[in-house]
Amino acid sequence: MAGALPTAGASRRRPGHPAAGGVSREGRCDEGWRLRPRPLLWAFVLAAARWLVRPKEKSVAGQVCLITGAGSGLGRLFALEFARRRALLVLWDINTQSNEETAGMVRHIYRDLEAADAAALQAGNGEEEILPQCNLQVFTYTCDVGKRENVYLTAERVRKEVGEVSVLVNNAGVVSGHHLLECPDELIERTMMVNCHAHFWTTKAFLPTMLEINHGHIVTVASSLGLFSTAGVEDYCASKFGVVGFHESLSHELKAAEKDGIKTTLVCPYLVDTGMFRGCRIRKEIEPFLPPLKPDYCVKQAMKAILTDQPMICTPRLMYIVTFMKSILPFEAVVCMYRFLGADKCMYPFIAQRKQATNNNEAKNGI
Repeated sequence: MAGALPTAGASRRRPGHPAAGGVSREGRCDEGWRLRPRPLLWAFVLAAARWLVRPKEKSVAGQVCLITGAGSGLGRLFALEFARRRALLVLWDINTQSNEETAGMVRHIYRDLEAADAAALQAGNGEEEILPQCNLQVFTYTCDVGKRENVYLTAERVRKEVGEVSVLVNNAGVVSGHHLLECPDELIERTMMVNCHAHFWTTKAFLPTMLEINHGHIVTVASSLGLFSTAGVEDYCASKFGVVGFHESLSHELKAAEKDGIKTTLVCPYLVDTGMFRGCRIRKEIEPFLPPLKPDYCVKQAMKAILTDQPMICTPRLMYIVTFMKSILPFEAVVCMYRFLGADKCMYPFIAQRKQATNNNEAKNGI
């Protein structure tokens, strides 16, 4: 089943378009040397301008937005934010019940928007804004993104039942919560499949149509632990480093193919207070200056980046500095910095809590 999707994608592309399995064009080696000057200095000027003058946010009203891991945490909050902007939502999650709960929240937002539209129309103003915002709908699908066949089958259902996806938010993620030598192999594989490999499957499923019309947006929700690591979460860090590499390579490939209508945004937040890493602690003297991020704040910052086509966002901005220092400092200096911040063993309390919870469950079940 997995091999069927690229073939279907290939059948939709027009002659001369990039292949569904990649976005590069054959025979472009010599063309790559053509001068299309976009001076390096100008790139810095534009980047600085974005910091000084906030770009105008684009509209996603009426566009199909698919969010993985939408049943809870950041995925649910992303769904609510896109609903407020009148996008048509497609929600994927492995947990059917929690996914339906998110859909219920989205429908409540839609009802409020429709009521506001009706009131504005009755008052005789805002008609132009209301017309393209009809038929707000949310669709839910139970999907295990860690299973390739499940992703491709569900993606085909989405295309038939909803339409083509314009905004793809790869958000689903898991953490095992074990030291490397204590972590079962199947949990390591599960972490890599959900946190990294799933991005390959979803992108391969929906990118071909984006390429045909040169329009779309792919959002990768990674982590600051995809830019720098810490002890005790080797599988999680490896999966996030992997997905950061995937996202960056995909972004370069789209640029090389001159598909400027397809945008990409990499989201790398610091520790978010969703309960996923409950118990994680840095040095207590540093904590007041670098507390866990509130989920609402994290998603609102990410939404600003997405809607202004910002290629990458690290939250808080201090993460840019930490990443830069990690890149230029000697390893031993990085170790000293980690120890000063208490980041070297920050995951140990979290892992201990996970282990205790596992032991309690086994004792309760008589294992």
